[in-house]
Amino acid sequence: MANVSVYNMEGKEVGTIDLNDAVFGVEVNEHLVHMAVVQQLANNRQGTQKAKTRSEVSGGGRKPWRQKGTGHARQGSTRAPQWKGGGVVFAPVPRDYSFKMNRKEKQAALKSALTSRVQSNKLIVLDELKLDAIKTKEFKKVLDNLNLNKALVVTGTIDQNVICSARNLPKVQTSYVAIEAAGEAKEVKSTINVYDIMKYDTVVVTKDAIANIEEVYA
Repeated sequence: MANVSVYNMEGKEVGTIDLNDAVFGVEVNEHLVHMAVVQQLANNRQGTQKAKTRSEVSGGGRKPWRQKGTGHARQGSTRAPQWKGGGVVFAPVPRDYSFKMNRKEKQAALKSALTSRVQSNKLIVLDELKLDAIKTKEFKKVLDNLNLNKALVVTGTIDQNVICSARNLPKVQTSYVAIEAAGEAKEVKSTINVYDIMKYDTVVVTKDAIANIEEVYA
């Protein structure tokens, strides 16, 4: 098991934690990581681009001049692509760019991304992250204590104070992996993803988020 330091909100080391190798110590599969990033970007595309072909633009119902004898090049329609106002060759049409990855591939990609952050010493564990109110200044102070500028912050609960305090910081993103009771069963609510893990320089994870991640993905 990998052993990493645990810090408090003042940036001081307060202990260590053992990370489960089933999540944070797997063999990194770069192909699946790349595929997961491409999938997320592709699924976010609107796919609403559209241009008209020569069959869709208006006008051009007759030959502009006869075939021979005018000195002009032969033309069949003024709506052909070479004419002003003509249609577009191989015009883009609305389409769905999304594609699917199966569940095991997604989990393997996520584990690979987390493992790569541990291996490069870019994963910081916080004992807790609690803010009394929505205050960007207080959240920024926590990052300054950890000497961070660009980071993904992962919590174990859906904490609106943390989420709202971070949203005005352009180089910071928040995610959560929360396990909530739903009757006798448990409901997992998670926004953590491979793209954000790879995009931000450092991943800051609270201890309760570590426990939830290991429970869900181990």
